[in-house]
Amino acid sequence: MKKLLPFLGLILFLFSCKKESNTNPETLPNSYSDQALGKSANDLLSDAKYTTLNIQVQYMPGYELDTATLTNFTTYISGLCSKPGGINITQTQIPADVNVFTVDSAAIVERQNRTAYTSGSTIAVYILVTDGFDTSLSTLGFAYRNTSICLFGQDISTNSGGLGQVSRVALETGVLEHEFGHILGLVNLGSAMQVFHQDTVHGNHCNNTHCLMYYAIDTHASLHGMLSTVPVLDSNCLADLRANGGK
Repeated sequence: MKKLLPFLGLILFLFSCKKESNTNPETLPNSYSDQALGKSANDLLSDAKYTTLNIQVQYMPGYELDTATLTNFTTYISGLCSKPGGINITQTQIPADVNVFTVDSAAIVERQNRTAYTSGSTIAVYILVTDGFDTSLSTLGFAYRNTSICLFGQDISTNSGGLGQVSRVALETGVLEHEFGHILGLVNLGSAMQVFHQDTVHGNHCNNTHCLMYYAIDTHASLHGMLSTVPVLDSNCLADLRANGGK
């Protein structure tokens, strides 16, 4: 159950995400996982090709995702994706690397450590939780490639759990669910819009200020738009996912 979180909107908006397709030459041994962001949206949402979803989480020391975060995340995915064979999440530690702060550097770490790949009736997603941080933008994570996500564990930890801050579980949950929304094709990134709701100024985000996929354009907007709960996908985003094979 998600708790009341008065500061979640502020944190999510001040430290929003970026998303980029993979252009890194550090290719993966599994060609399916080397596609552009959003390309596997239908495969993740429907059970036409893949009936089971395996999620491999690899974290650097000190930044293991909380068990409650993974429970929230599983519930979120289960409500969107048709995977009758089940959703399995594993989490293991990998060596520290403070230099991971770009898509290219995340892709290199993924290439060196990822072992779960799409095969048979099982589709696999990779989530890297790094002790690095984005040196150019105040972002907490990004989605890249068709099945790859990177979270900045250090930034999430710094901006949560303290006095007057959102809980770490809440922030991890919000950022993780937002980034997974991008690999599901939101917004207009592989799951076609049923009605226009894209924030064209800020790329593939929703124009609804209360939606999980919203991107705030300035600090004042976030200060006056603090939310009391973890944001959820709005009706337009949900309609896009359903039209692309989701529940």
